[in-house]
Amino acid sequence: MEKGGRLTLPTQVTKLLGDVPLAPSSCSKQHLLLDATGPGEKVHMAGVLGDVCIVDLLSFFNMFRKSGLLSFGLAGGDKTLYFQNGEIVYATSSFPEEDIGEVLYSLGKFDREILQGARQFANGDIPLGKILVEQNIITAKDLWAATRNQVEIVVYNLFAFHEGSFVYVDKILEEAQIVRLSMTTQNLIMEGLRRVDERAVYMQKVKSLDAIPVATGKVPNDLDSVSQKMVALIQAGVSNVQELLRRSGSGEFDALRLLSTLVERRVVTMEEAPTVAVEGVLGEVVTIFNGALVAMHRVVSAKNPQFREEVSRFLRDLPQPFSYVFRQTVLKEDGSIDGGRVLANLAGLEEGDKLRLLSDSLSELVYMECITARRELGATESAELIKRVTEVSQRVQVLIGKRDDE
Repeated sequence: MEKGGRLTLPTQVTKLLGDVPLAPSSCSKQHLLLDATGPGEKVHMAGVLGDVCIVDLLSFFNMFRKSGLLSFGLAGGDKTLYFQNGEIVYATSSFPEEDIGEVLYSLGKFDREILQGARQFANGDIPLGKILVEQNIITAKDLWAATRNQVEIVVYNLFAFHEGSFVYVDKILEEAQIVRLSMTTQNLIMEGLRRVDERAVYMQKVKSLDAIPVATGKVPNDLDSVSQKMVALIQAGVSNVQELLRRSGSGEFDALRLLSTLVERRVVTMEEAPTVAVEGVLGEVVTIFNGALVAMHRVVSAKNPQFREEVSRFLRDLPQPFSYVFRQTVLKEDGSIDGGRVLANLAGLEEGDKLRLLSDSLSELVYMECITARRELGATESAELIKRVTEVSQRVQVLIGKRDDE
């Protein structure tokens, strides 16, 4: 709070608020709550996760049969749970892996290139799920089942977070905002806690989603049909654990449990994923941009130690298709990106489309870092750095132009 009562908000907050007016909702000697809710909505509770944990919050709203929206601001994204009379009936998430398209993809309903194609037609008026049904890629029953599965995944993954913020808005839900789940809120809580604990045990055996499963040749007679399918996929040379879980069609958690059991029974062994060399013109583009990202990180992080974390949040908050280019991507210690991971996310696209989408996505990242550099360093001190960094995009455009001429 500056002298004269002027309140300066962080850039990420002003970006979220836009032109929405704020009104004082409550205050004390320790806090000031500014409300941005609309008509018929009222903030009844807000705070930070820590001493108040996810389980406590969900149990409270369940016990007192609340109806409204409980929203979480978390590292890497946001989630909102919809309550009706104390029961969770719907959930939304900005985490890319919890998108309905990714849920259907993880269930093995279609390949990555089909999903990428459908996304090109999706917009605010036509949901992705509707497009997939209308194009006969999935059935309406598939979409309904995946939507229920999506809500449960959003809730289950919530229990892994111990830091963040939350706000509860009292609101009467519309019928379209209600999905009849197979489990009560209390059962979702118990299942969510179980999955967090058990997933950690499974991952100790599986090691990494990028690891390579290898069949040992030992196939017990008592394997169920899903486990037999998993072994057959491994014998056929499935690329990594993540692809194996997807193609099993059982959902990530259940498939991870089965794979862990196969490793424990020595039916499968795990090998470390080889380092992916990014070659050719795509590798050259990554190398050029990484040089700029490292230079920016070295200077800006000296003034703002949270710079890398802020950039990582930005990667998660990007709109489509950029958010899918950077899916499961985090900045390295020096501020660069993992080119192998990014190119893996682009799998299935034509080479020309890969090049342009890669260039556009990295340009968006560099542009954001330039804005942050100006904010942290000031216009004068950041001018030379920004000039050098913005020349990167020009070099890449020249590279793409030469590629198009060939």
